[in-house]
Amino acid sequence: MKGTALSALFAAATLLASPAFAAGDLCTINLQKIDDSMATAGATSEGMDKAVTEHVDKAKAAQASGDTKECIAITSKVLERLEKTDKGSGSAGGSGT
Repeated sequence: MKGTALSALFAAATLLASPAFAAGDLCTINLQKIDDSMATAGATSEGMDKAVTEHVDKAKAAQASGDTKECIAITSKVLERLEKTDKGSGSAGGSGT
């Protein structure tokens, strides 16, 4: 959870430093964070896993078509949902935070 906040802060700083470059980079960063989150947290539920996969597919399609704003919008929403789910489930990893 701390890593997610730090990554978000880093991504925001990167975006402010170089908006044109960072927009595409933020899309890629968000996709990687989603992938990492799903791998470390495991599938919270089959429905959630399927929904995340569908959104990631849409984000990748937007990225491929050059619509980085749409990719960032989709991935940001997914990351918010994953963070809320992680907080609500009491952190299945057992770190105690």
